[in-house]
Amino acid sequence: QLQASGGGLVQAGGSLRLSCAASGFTFDDYAIGWFRQAPGKEREGVSCISSSDGSTYYADSVKGRFTISSDNAKNTVYLQMNSLKPEDTAVYYCAAVPFLYGSVWSPSVWYTPGYDYWGQGTQVTVSS
Repeated sequence: QLQASGGGLVQAGGSLRLSCAASGFTFDDYAIGWFRQAPGKEREGVSCISSSDGSTYYADSVKGRFTISSDNAKNTVYLQMNSLKPEDTAVYYCAAVPFLYGSVWSPSVWYTPGYDYWGQGTQVTVSS
């Protein structure tokens, strides 16, 4: 199971940190990804981190603004979001996908049917 938290309302240029707490599966066997879905739009991948080797992957739209990290002792992944823009407004979901140590990242990581577990989502609203 995954439990996402940390969303809220923030002004443009502000920051938020999302958390995703995992339980019930072997954390090191998975990568944890963050997705988001805005009203009327398709779900899109934001960032991903391998629990085994700490490697990361970002969508171009958030590079340089968002940072993903993992605390393996707590089985928790964080998404630090800085310089937020109104277009970042969405429901943010975390999800877990099997990911072998040393695997190479590619856009195929955003293929949602490959994910075994999904969190319930947390709303992020950025006002202009």
